[in-house]
Amino acid sequence: MPHLLVIQLDDQDPIGPLGDWLTGAGATLDTRGPDNLPESTAGYEGLVCLGGPMGATDDLDFPWLADVRRLLAEATTRQLPTLAICLGAQLLAVATGGLVTKGPDGPEVGPLLVAKRDVGWQDPLFADMPFMPDVMQFHADIIQRLPARAALLASSTLYPNQAFRVGRCAYGLQFHIETTAEQIEAWAAGAPDTAEFARPGDLDHNRLVQVHAEIEDTWRPFAALFVKLAAGELSPATTPLPLIQH
Repeated sequence: MPHLLVIQLDDQDPIGPLGDWLTGAGATLDTRGPDNLPESTAGYEGLVCLGGPMGATDDLDFPWLADVRRLLAEATTRQLPTLAICLGAQLLAVATGGLVTKGPDGPEVGPLLVAKRDVGWQDPLFADMPFMPDVMQFHADIIQRLPARAALLASSTLYPNQAFRVGRCAYGLQFHIETTAEQIEAWAAGAPDTAEFARPGDLDHNRLVQVHAEIEDTWRPFAALFVKLAAGELSPATTPLPLIQH
């Protein structure tokens, strides 16, 4: 029964259904906010870092971001199974040498597809995923450059760095898999300038309910594999990482 540290960066982005998938697969969760972060990842078998509206390097306004990046860097060095989502993925990228910027072509918002890259077919968590899994997007910042040695696992047309692995078992997902329809509706209401980048009808309630059911079908098994990875029942990636060309 692996014990996972969950870093919740913002009250508006809890672990949601993903937490149910993880505990349903046998994990226990220790959820911590920015004001209650542990000193290290010692004592945990895995780390999950969620999203938030701030930028990955907005340390002046959110000084605790440096502590989150430190924990992500430590987890990567320790080869601790890590799952970092949206802002969490951006923090993972920055913590390990990547670059996060504002998306030059505007935000990605709403239900979209990402496409697996070649390395994804050989990855322990991504190998059995469909070629184009459903995801939920709601971000304005992007991972402009991955860490110097990282495996790119999935891309989108607008911004390529959608899913990646650093080292053997630290995963970053630029998109969301943990949300609910009501949560996306609340985000859209609170950020109308961002929400207007969604395609017509994509933020309608019925559409959001449908896509979240599809996300669960695809990503619940992924979460179960992550628990197996944290439990030591699934071997981490062993293939050499390709050097990302910049």
